[in-house]
Amino acid sequence: MHGHHPRTPEAERSRRWFMNKALLAGGVAALATMTGCSDGSSNASSSPSGGPSGGMPSGGPGGAGGMGPGQTEVKYKDFTGLTTDGKTVDGLYSIHSTDVSTDKVVKAAQAFLDGLSAKERTSCTFDVADDEWLAWSNVDGYERKGVRMGDIMDRKRELGYALLGAALSAKGLTQTRNIMKLNQFLGDYNGGNRETLTEGAYFFTFMGTPSTSKPWGFQYEGHHVAINYFVLGDQVVMTPTFMGSEPTSATYKGEKITLFKPETRAGLALLRSLTSAQRARVIDSKVSKSGTDMKAGAGSDNLKLAYQGLPGSELTSAQQDKLLDLVRVYVGYMDDGHAGVKMKEVEKYLDKTYFYWLGETKDTSAFYYRVHSPVVLIEYDAQSPLAYGTKTGTGGGQPSGQPSGRPTGGMPSGGPGGGGGMGGPNGTPTQQHIHTVIRTPNGGDYGVDLLRLHLETDH
Repeated sequence: MHGHHPRTPEAERSRRWFMNKALLAGGVAALATMTGCSDGSSNASSSPSGGPSGGMPSGGPGGAGGMGPGQTEVKYKDFTGLTTDGKTVDGLYSIHSTDVSTDKVVKAAQAFLDGLSAKERTSCTFDVADDEWLAWSNVDGYERKGVRMGDIMDRKRELGYALLGAALSAKGLTQTRNIMKLNQFLGDYNGGNRETLTEGAYFFTFMGTPSTSKPWGFQYEGHHVAINYFVLGDQVVMTPTFMGSEPTSATYKGEKITLFKPETRAGLALLRSLTSAQRARVIDSKVSKSGTDMKAGAGSDNLKLAYQGLPGSELTSAQQDKLLDLVRVYVGYMDDGHAGVKMKEVEKYLDKTYFYWLGETKDTSAFYYRVHSPVVLIEYDAQSPLAYGTKTGTGGGQPSGQPSGRPTGGMPSGGPGGGGGMGGPNGTPTQQHIHTVIRTPNGGDYGVDLLRLHLETDH
């Protein structure tokens, strides 16, 4: 049951691909055009369809920060994954029993699909090795495929949330739902947006057919959320998983929501456990924190990224525990059983796990950090504001969710690169706009290496 097949050369030159290529090529200039801050030399036709009605984008310039796919979109057949030098490390992953059942997520996925109409089901089902796996983005106005949560009836939507509940831990589901709520908050804050800055602008796609024995998976994606969930037997790969928000703290429908505190605190806890000599190796004194520093966001599937910072082999046992605590925050968004399986994999390569940092180190500082080993890559990046708040410094807006000086007509105040207004590489980062990502290097993302091994041994 597949409604689609790998994209033809003609389909690869689709409107979506060209729109994202243009966004990447245009950088800040494209960003200014979409926000209406251009000099008038470009027109509105350069904006992706379905973009914010107020003309306000929510992604930063550059594919690595979340605009993806990139100018040379990677195809599934050409996927090698994140490496340090372009060469994958062999023997990292294997097909084996984890003794953690996937029955619950298989049943939930099938129930969701069974609840859809034939047309809806066809629109969201793809082959297990389809290029659609790689076609995710952080940007709100990105033209997506699949079933949109806001377009289906309540009972169908609840089946979708039940699937997320089966795949994620309780805190993972809460995090995802809160990101969606703050997306709606951002839309309301900027004058209302019924298309992209809403709780409903999130999409399900399925690769393969839910099964307890055959490979399959699903993707849940929208502004500031991209969850890729691959299943083979009782093995699960939940990477890449991108989570972010702007703002990160606000009051939505009477509920105070604050995101990314565990990620912030765990990073600081590890850093502060280091000696001054260790910190000197972890904190990059040659590079300043910019408005966007993420390397492995959307469109970066075959990224080459060398290890930087301090390896786990040079940490004390207590410091190693804090490193594992940090990784556990991100891994812990998947269901508890498979999170435990992933943590054992991470622990196996703990000595080769590097910790790297950009920026200041206060509780309220906007900083970037990276955890990088042969089997896990984590990035945390406090970015410059694009659409929320006008203040520089720690807040980037009023955490109460009732900021003063609200932009009119959906426009962020300030100009490109300004400290409290438009974001991008030259903007002043704050903790009110945070992007995070967790990936599995060396061909592990999207379960590609496991699928390859499965095809080699079972077919």
